[in-house]
Amino acid sequence: MKILDCTLRDGGYYNSWNFPKPVVLDYLAAMAAAKVDIVELGLRSLKNTGFKGASAYTTDSYIDALNVPETLKVAVMINAAELVAANSVEEALEELFPLNTNDSPVDVVRIACHVHEFTASLPAASWLKSKGFVVGYNLMQVAERSQEEVEELARAASDYPIDALYFADSMGSMGPEQCRKIISWLRAHWQGALGIHTHDNMGKALQNTLTAIEEGVTWLDATVTGMGRGPGNARTEELVIEVANMRGEQINLVPLLSVIKSYFQPLKNKCGWGSNPYYFLSGKYGIHPTFVQEMLADPRFDEEDILATLEHLRVEGGSKFSKDTLDATRNFYSKKVEGSWSPKTDLLGKRVLILGAGPGLEEHSNAVQSYIDKYSPVVIAMNTQSILPDDKIDLRIASHPVRLLADCDKHARLPQPLITPVKSLPDDVLESLGNKQCLDFGLQVEKGTFTVGETSAVLPNSLVISYALAVAAAGECDQIYLAGFDGFGAADNRSLEMQKVFNLFTEKTGKSLISITNTTYDIPSISVYGL
Repeated sequence: MKILDCTLRDGGYYNSWNFPKPVVLDYLAAMAAAKVDIVELGLRSLKNTGFKGASAYTTDSYIDALNVPETLKVAVMINAAELVAANSVEEALEELFPLNTNDSPVDVVRIACHVHEFTASLPAASWLKSKGFVVGYNLMQVAERSQEEVEELARAASDYPIDALYFADSMGSMGPEQCRKIISWLRAHWQGALGIHTHDNMGKALQNTLTAIEEGVTWLDATVTGMGRGPGNARTEELVIEVANMRGEQINLVPLLSVIKSYFQPLKNKCGWGSNPYYFLSGKYGIHPTFVQEMLADPRFDEEDILATLEHLRVEGGSKFSKDTLDATRNFYSKKVEGSWSPKTDLLGKRVLILGAGPGLEEHSNAVQSYIDKYSPVVIAMNTQSILPDDKIDLRIASHPVRLLADCDKHARLPQPLITPVKSLPDDVLESLGNKQCLDFGLQVEKGTFTVGETSAVLPNSLVISYALAVAAAGECDQIYLAGFDGFGAADNRSLEMQKVFNLFTEKTGKSLISITNTTYDIPSISVYGL
């Protein structure tokens, strides 16, 4: 068995491969003490855009300056995409590896490869072997491929001098049984060494690695604290314990635990890799974990947004990450679309009460219901919140695309008509709404704008509060009251975004807002009890 630690390569996505040299030296000493066999010190690449640290290029001179312990073999990884995009695979390799292995500190070269790049990049194995390197191929997203496809990949690999054929559980969706199945498929035509690179979306990275060992896999990837994109990988500090037990040898974990405490754990606390319920779902649904990583780093996405987006990607497919796909889940409303319903039909000259979902509405629900009974405002509830009984709510309103994706089944069962931008909704949402009575008020999103028309509006975002205020203004109501808009706290980005909405609304429409329950927003307020 060979343990290959790839922390400085896979973990570099969090710090631009810029690991401080003292940390790298401590890391190398820790790897030697834990009896890791191979350290992948980073990538080797021809691309140079934006600053990246030494481990993005892992040059021979950089490695020479590290005085790597003699017990450790040194690996670097290259991307097959760069090889197949070059004029020729050989020209790219000559630029990446100017020295033969006798003169280079690199022992092992691994090629990360998507299935569609595999055949075109295979000649790289012959070139690298001719220079004396040990060659590994990492096949990505193999867990999503059929038996026929996997066996054909193994057949193609068997014609080239590859020392270790890896399969990577790129989506983190694999379980032990599927792990065994993929190994058996590869073994149909590949008799050489097999390797595994597991992801921890569902907390199964170590379990899958140990299963692979049982099935004869001998090259084992791991990273310190699991450091890697999104949910991360099998953790080196755990795998070395298991392998040492299998080998019947003693290891010294003190240096490793020390560098974890001083560097890797603080960085993990800051950057947040590691499994969580969102990554678990991405693994379960076969969704690329970068979708989750991007949403967690974006303050516009709250918990509901992330869950709804994952549900959407489960239906529509999300095995390949795309920034455009992610943005599309928030921006269905880039084009001007007129609705077919005029809010004046229901709101002209009347009081309107918009219900939020803050705890203030539940706390003061009896008083709010008494107010409704006495003054009979048109009550509009945002989304599917049901703090008040259904007979107190006249209309519901929903516009936020990811929230609609999550709630459309609930809307179909609720008795009130739904105000929503019908003509802009995707087919899967419309299908889920079924025969729901929908009032079509058009919505277009344009930053910094709050323009209200007869049957549509141009708004700064697709937040349902923005849409609800536009509907009230378009209906030429007498007064807009709010209940359940407590606020999220002064430092929360959601509060800042909401306050901007309120300010822009009053500035552009001249309409006033009054909160009748407690609120931290800078808007006029009165007490529902005084009413």
